[in-house]
Amino acid sequence: MPSAVGHHWRYLDIVQQARDLLAERPVRLALGHWLDKVPPVAWWLDPTMSGGQIVEQAVHVLDLARVLVGEVTMVHAVPADNKSDGEVDRATAAVLRFADGAAGLLATSCLLSQKHRVGLEVCAEGLALELSETRLLVDGERVIEDDGLAKTRVDREFINAVQGKDADVRVPYGEALRTHRLALALARSAAERRPVVISE
Repeated sequence: MPSAVGHHWRYLDIVQQARDLLAERPVRLALGHWLDKVPPVAWWLDPTMSGGQIVEQAVHVLDLARVLVGEVTMVHAVPADNKSDGEVDRATAAVLRFADGAAGLLATSCLLSQKHRVGLEVCAEGLALELSETRLLVDGERVIEDDGLAKTRVDREFINAVQGKDADVRVPYGEALRTHRLALALARSAAERRPVVISE
């Protein structure tokens, strides 16, 4: 039975362009952020239903980090004091250690009145890239706009897979599970107030 997970950022045109730019330059630093508002659905604030902001939203940034940087071996997430008992953390800062030695940071917040900043910045030797859902910024100067069709492409490829046609499924179940485990490790680290080692 075909399966695919909707990590649509992998279908952004600019992601392949970023990979091409990084081909001979390993990333040494990754800075991810999801600074936004609480979505207008009642279940989202309940961590037993949404999993929290890292699991429900920032997982897309984590998935992109895995694509551009590699696997993560250790995380340490520190949540801000939560003024609403039993609800998701409103802000979290985390450190990530990648398998190849790169360092990473992730900042999340749902305290805002609107989406402020969502994306991933990476630094390699002589190169800085900043990716969002809409554009790639190269060295703070050159802007490459995405074509805006990633969500359409991810749906189309899944339908192709279900129909038994050739399909470009970029996030099969096993791949999505690795990203989900990373998000859960961060959530666990925040809840337990300690670093978490991620093993295969």
